[in-house]
Amino acid sequence: MNKKVMVGMSGGVDSAVSAFLLLKNGFEPTGVNCRFFDNDDAFIAEKTCCSLEDSQDARSVAYKLGIPFYVFNFTEDFRKKVIGNFIEVYTGGGTPNPCIECNRYLKFDKLLKRALELEHSFVATGHYARNEFDKASGRYLLRKGVDETKDQSYVLYMLTQFQLEHTLFPLGGLRKTEVRKIAQENGFVNAKKHESQDICFVPDGDYAAFIEKSLDRTFPSGSFVDREGNVLGTHKGIIRYTIGQRRGLGLSLKAPLYVLEKDAENNRVVLAPEEYLFSKGLFAKNINLIAAEKLDKPIRVKAKVRYKQAEQWATVEQVSQSRFHVEFDFPQRAFAKGQAVVLYDGDVVVGGGTIE
Repeated sequence: MNKKVMVGMSGGVDSAVSAFLLLKNGFEPTGVNCRFFDNDDAFIAEKTCCSLEDSQDARSVAYKLGIPFYVFNFTEDFRKKVIGNFIEVYTGGGTPNPCIECNRYLKFDKLLKRALELEHSFVATGHYARNEFDKASGRYLLRKGVDETKDQSYVLYMLTQFQLEHTLFPLGGLRKTEVRKIAQENGFVNAKKHESQDICFVPDGDYAAFIEKSLDRTFPSGSFVDREGNVLGTHKGIIRYTIGQRRGLGLSLKAPLYVLEKDAENNRVVLAPEEYLFSKGLFAKNINLIAAEKLDKPIRVKAKVRYKQAEQWATVEQVSQSRFHVEFDFPQRAFAKGQAVVLYDGDVVVGGGTIE
C-alpha cells in the first residue's frame, strides 16, 4: 500500500489535527471536506457543522499544512441514506441515530470508495477511537479512544473488516486537551473552535419541525393512552415525543407518567409509570460483529444502549445471522427502537446492532 490518505476535514479542530499528525508521521494526506446538505435542507445554527464557514476553516488548515484540498458533494446520498432514514424511523415510532448512518453509508463507505478510486490507501477521520490488527484472531479490532470522555467507538460499531483495514484514527491515543494544544501551537484557525453539537442538520433540536418541513405536511393530534388503552388526553403529533419523556406532555395527572411507546400505526402515545420503562432484555437486528465472525455461544460483555450511557454487564447470544439477544444483569431504562446497542469486551468493541 502507498501512504496516501484521504482525510475527512469537517472544519473542526479534531480533523485538522488528524491531518497534521498524518503529515508529521510520513503519510501523504489529502484534505477533503464533504458537503452533506444544502442550507435549505437543514436548520443552520451556531453549533452545527458542514456550513460554508466550516469548509473555509478546513481549507485554511489544509493550505497551512501545504496539502491538497477538495470538496466532495455527497448531498444526494446524505439526503437519501441519512435524512431519509431519520425521517422514516422517527415517523415510524423509533428513535434514529443519524451519526451512525452517516458513518455507515458516507464517511466509511462512499468516501472510502472515492479514496480508493483516486489511489489512496486509507481514509482518516478525527474520531476518538483506535483500530489495530490482532494476529491471534486474524481480525482487525476497534478499540475505545484513550480519552474516555471523548470516546466515539459507539458510533463506529458498524465498521467492517475491510473498512477497518483502510481506516486511520490519528487521535485515538490522545486526549482532547492535547489535541487543542497541538492546534494552538501550530496556529490553526479552528484551535479554539466550539464543538459541534446535536444532529448536524437539526441543530436547534426541533425534530418535529424539521420532519414536517421536509415532508411538507403536519402530523395530526391523537390520544395519550395508558397501558390498558384508556384515553388520558390528546397529544400534538406523535413525532413530538420521545421514549422516557415526562415533561412537556401538557397533561394534568395525579402521578408522573412517562412515554413508554409511540404507536405510529394507531397514532397513539402510550404512557406509564417510570418503573415500566425498565427492562432487562432486548433484541437487535442488522448486527455487525468486529471481534469475531460470529458468536457460537452466549458470552459475557458490557453493553450500552445510548452514546452517553455507562456500560452495563450483560449476556449476549446470537440468534441468527443478523440478530442477537442481549440480557442485562440489571434492568435498564428506556430501550428505544432504532437506537444502537453496542457490546464491549474491556476496551474492544465486540459489535453492535439496531434495537428492535
